[in-house]
Amino acid sequence: MMNQSHAETALSRAMIRWSLTKSTPVAETPRSWLFRVEQNGRNFAALKIIKPEASKEEGRGVRLLQWYEGDGAATVFDTHGDTIFMEWLDGGTLGEPVRAGKDDEGTIAIATVVASLHKPRPDAPEGLEPLRDRFQTLFDTDVRAWPHTARDLYARSAGIALKLFDKPSAIVPLHGDLHHDNIMSSDRGWLAIDPKGLLGDPAYETANIFINPERGDKIASDPKRIAARADILSQRLGYNRKRILGWAAAHAALSACWDIEEGKPIIGQLACLPNLLSAYDLA
Repeated sequence: MMNQSHAETALSRAMIRWSLTKSTPVAETPRSWLFRVEQNGRNFAALKIIKPEASKEEGRGVRLLQWYEGDGAATVFDTHGDTIFMEWLDGGTLGEPVRAGKDDEGTIAIATVVASLHKPRPDAPEGLEPLRDRFQTLFDTDVRAWPHTARDLYARSAGIALKLFDKPSAIVPLHGDLHHDNIMSSDRGWLAIDPKGLLGDPAYETANIFINPERGDKIASDPKRIAARADILSQRLGYNRKRILGWAAAHAALSACWDIEEGKPIIGQLACLPNLLSAYDLA
């Protein structure tokens, strides 16, 4: 009940603060509530109210979204406390065309979004999470938590991650959770939403793509698709192809560790990992 009243209080304050005339609840996630709002019956906008327990991580993401200033990402109009007043995007996610078989087009769109997000900008936001810290769960996981037949996949992926961290790279602000269903269609093109707010190797930005989209395991685990995705991303962004594939394997293993921690199955990651590691070896 307390949480619900937190949302109601924040919503009524936001309606007054930004002169909003109408609000419609759209979604509740473990981290936030989302409303579609109107200003004087003219324009739709989004109101995201962050739950108190998610305030720290979500706050990093919001600061990063503000820093992007709408270039490759949803525009933040204003914030107050844990309430974000932002652009409304309702054109569907990039996951839809990719699940319908347009994977190359989807990967090209992602490369365009990444190029926009990684443009040099002054005054990077404070307090972003170092990528090395993000990976701590991978290094802390007991190999015995993995299925017996997949322990070599874990060991190899963790080894690749350590190797990548040992090899210096550029350090840039990262969205940190960039996958097809976090990229939405708009009249301004494809735009990223929900960044995590990390700091690290720019080539990591593409890692999440290789185990996505949701309900797209068949595409993500196909060796031909893995190779084509790596080719497109490397060519269009200028990032080293082997590094892209290394981060993809390392991230798939990290994602599996998170799911193991939460007692969730890791079928999707296990379908992708052997082929990601093979592609990495061949690169």
